[in-house]
Amino acid sequence: MSNDDCYTVGVFEDVRSAERVLGALAERKFPSEILSVVAADGPGVVELLQKTFGAGGDILDVRAVGTLRLHGPIVKALQSAEDDLSREGIAASMSRVGFQAHDGFIFETLTKRGGVLVAIRSEDRAADALALLHAYGGGNAAIGAWTGRV
Repeated sequence: MSNDDCYTVGVFEDVRSAERVLGALAERKFPSEILSVVAADGPGVVELLQKTFGAGGDILDVRAVGTLRLHGPIVKALQSAEDDLSREGIAASMSRVGFQAHDGFIFETLTKRGGVLVAIRSEDRAADALALLHAYGGGNAAIGAWTGRV
C-alpha cells in the first residue's frame, strides 16, 4: 500500500452534516482532488457533489446498499477489478484501502441508512483529517492502515 492509498474515512448522518465537514476541509486547504463522497442516491446528494466537486458523481448499484452516488479517488481504490464494488459491497471493498472487515461493515451499514461517507486521501495530513471528521460528527471516523502505522 502506497502513501496515496491512505484514507481517513467517516460517515456523516446526513447531507447537511457532510456539507459542513467538507466546507471545513476546504477551509483548511484540503484540495477537492483528495476528497471523496459516497452516499445513497437521495435528496441533496447531487447538489452536495456539484457544490464540492463541480460534478454530480457516478451512479453505481452496490450489493447490500442499493444505488449510490460517488465521486473521488476512493472510488477507483475500492474497485480493484471492474465492478468489484458493486458485487462485493462497501464492507468487503474497504480492505483495499486499509480497513478491517468490521470497519467496512460499519461504513456500509451507516451509508445504507442514509449516511454520507466522506474520505480524505492523504497520509501526510491523516491526523488533521481525522480530527476534523470527529469534530464535525463523524464519530466512527478512522484512518486506514498505511505505511507508517504499526
